[in-house]
Amino acid sequence: MKQQKVIRRTTIGGQAILEGIMMKGPRKSCTVVRKPDGTLAIQEKDITPLGETYPVFKLPILRGIGGMVWMLKDGFAAIEYSSQFIEDDEEPGKFDRWLMEKFGEQRIEAFFSALSLVLGVAIPVALFILLPTLIAGLFPEDLSGIAKNTIEGIIKVLLFLAFMVSVSKMKDIYRTYCYHGAEHKTIYCYEKGLELTVENVRKQPREHPRCGTSFLFVIIIISILAHALVAWGSPAFRLVVRLAMLPLIVGVSYELNRWVGRTDNALTMLLRMPGLLLQRLTVFEPDDSMIEVAIEALKRVIPEREGEDEWK
Repeated sequence: MKQQKVIRRTTIGGQAILEGIMMKGPRKSCTVVRKPDGTLAIQEKDITPLGETYPVFKLPILRGIGGMVWMLKDGFAAIEYSSQFIEDDEEPGKFDRWLMEKFGEQRIEAFFSALSLVLGVAIPVALFILLPTLIAGLFPEDLSGIAKNTIEGIIKVLLFLAFMVSVSKMKDIYRTYCYHGAEHKTIYCYEKGLELTVENVRKQPREHPRCGTSFLFVIIIISILAHALVAWGSPAFRLVVRLAMLPLIVGVSYELNRWVGRTDNALTMLLRMPGLLLQRLTVFEPDDSMIEVAIEALKRVIPEREGEDEWK
């Protein structure tokens, strides 16, 4: 796969959401959603870098752990914002009306937002960490720990790929993945120093080396390597150890992804390849209206001070 040359590597990143994109720069975040009537809904926020608020998160490994938590928090907030503009023709049921009368609409929304955040973390952990180790534990006890760790690793990769393929077939997710493509293309256009126009953005590649999909795949691979170092014990022992190792795995994966994404040599280009290929399952070609959304979101988070968003 051809590697793209850029004149800058920006720390600005984005997330595709329902009919829109959330971009996050060093000092601002912006969520732009295409409403059913074709107009744009825009939400801008001033932000303070996590490392300035909590200096401990400037340290390697810890900055990846903190960044992951804040990314999940900001991502769910952007999804919640975009969901306001999705047309819903169904009337609330009796149970829904009872909940709103009993607790109030705002408290119900806050509860389900918190529940979504919890499930958003719990489901991937259960699917890609806990389930593989439980399945591997069903194999004969006389198998060596190395063999069981290998089986567990294969199951993780297969589950991850199956999940990516299956969700991409859903209509709403397919459109979200098209917005994902618009986000990547727009960031590439900015990194190449080109004017942010639909025409310039459309020519850019879909795949980007610092994509979240690549980051998730790196987490899977690092977890396989890390778990291989731990002795194979009882199911309870394995589950506790894997959960305890998760923050460290996230932190190490972040550092590796950061290095690979901002360094050009034969090794890093080779390490990028699996993630770039995997993005063909989660990054699709956008239409011009999606590119317009991405451009609008990116323009609003570019810092006023030149170079503030570049990787140091």
